[in-house]
Amino acid sequence: MRYLVVVEKGPTSFGAYVPDLPGCIAVGETREEVLASIHEAIEFHLEGLKQDGTPIPPPTSSSEVVEVAV
Repeated sequence: MRYLVVVEKGPTSFGAYVPDLPGCIAVGETREEVLASIHEAIEFHLEGLKQDGTPIPPPTSSSEVVEVAV
């Protein structure tokens, strides 16, 4: 499965979350670190859903970059 991951840069670190998996988040000091952490978080999250007998939600989110005049 391929899930959309949103990465946000903060003043001192990066954060990431998965819109299709509420509560699945990660933080890291670098973009590379947060991407590695969110990958692990997704695997952990999905494994927890399986163990609980909860259906795994299909990926439905998408993204677009919208250009606007300033």
